[in-house]
Formats: sequence, structure tokens, C-alpha cells
Amino acid sequence: MHKSLPFAALVVSSLALAGCGYTPEQRATSGAALGGATGAALGAATGGGVGAALAGGALGAATGAIVGANTRPPPPPPPAYYPPPAPPPARCARWGYDPYGNPVCTGYYGY
Repeated sequence: MHKSLPFAALVVSSLALAGCGYTPEQRATSGAALGGATGAALGAATGGGVGAALAGGALGAATGAIVGANTRPPPPPPPAYYPPPAPPPARCARWGYDPYGNPVCTGYYGY
């Protein structure tokens, strides 16, 4: 029981941090750190001593770096939709629209 609570905390924290980073270098670095920590914890939990923890950490770091570098970042959010701007409070008698959908005054009062 003493080893399962820290291991569960480590697994939960590594899942929360697994998606960090947007460049391949950042994802490889975070993957190596999370994989190394998880591998060392698993090696130590098996009771194989310091050698098992070091081997687990090295294998976990290498695997995490490879997997992290070969993943894709999340797609960018879609562009926000903004309604066309309101016509300016000019003395415009007739409104039209340009090719981009923006309101354009095509005739003025008193001219």
C-alpha cells in the first residue's frame, strides 16, 4: 500500500502533463522527462534495487522522447466569427457592399 499511492499520484500527474508542448523538441523533452520518471518509478516498484530503477528510467526516457517527438500538436482553434461592423454614423443615403462584405456608402445626403 505504501508504494501504490505515490505511483498512482505519478501516473495521474504524468497524464495531466502528457499533452504539453507544441514543437517536436518541446514534446520530446517533456516525453523524456515523463517517461524517465515513470520508468524509474516502475523500476523501483518492482523491488529490483537501484539498477532496476536506473534501467527503467533510461528506457522510459528514451521511449518517451521518441514517442513525444513523433506526435503531432493539437490543431489550432478555428478562427473566430465576427459579424460585419456596423455602418459608420455618416450622412449616407445609400449603402452597398464591397467584394469582402464590408458596408460601403454609395450615396450621400445633400451632395
